[in-house]
Amino acid sequence: MQVSELMSSSVISVKPEDTAQTAARLLSRHNLGSMPVLSPEGKLRGIVTDRDIVLRCVAAEEDPEATTVKEIMTRGVACVAPEDDVREAARVMAEKKVRRLPVVNNGRVVGMLSLGDLARSKMFDMEASRALTDISENIKRM
Repeated sequence: MQVSELMSSSVISVKPEDTAQTAARLLSRHNLGSMPVLSPEGKLRGIVTDRDIVLRCVAAEEDPEATTVKEIMTRGVACVAPEDDVREAARVMAEKKVRRLPVVNNGRVVGMLSLGDLARSKMFDMEASRALTDISENIKRM
């Protein structure tokens, strides 16, 4: 099964120039844990998570009204293509320890794929379970 068959094509996003406060409000309003950060041309620049806002802005005692998303976003985001196999997407989630992946086609974000999407599909609940286990594992190896 391809990623395009499970992904959500309704994507809520922010721009790098938006404030952390705007991002937090959108995350709350849409009950999201993360959003892609897109350039005006729709290109993926990063991802901002509720954790980014808390740790890089609030806990750092920065003003959410004055801090831009580009200052706190995560760069170098793992992503998948719509035609990628869902099992490969689950492997990427596990390897990168992320619960959501932007789905990118020709440089533009066309959807988001979450562990929840995998779990809701009875065909891939084992892959979702394995990915969640890998993501949640806090064992430090030397």
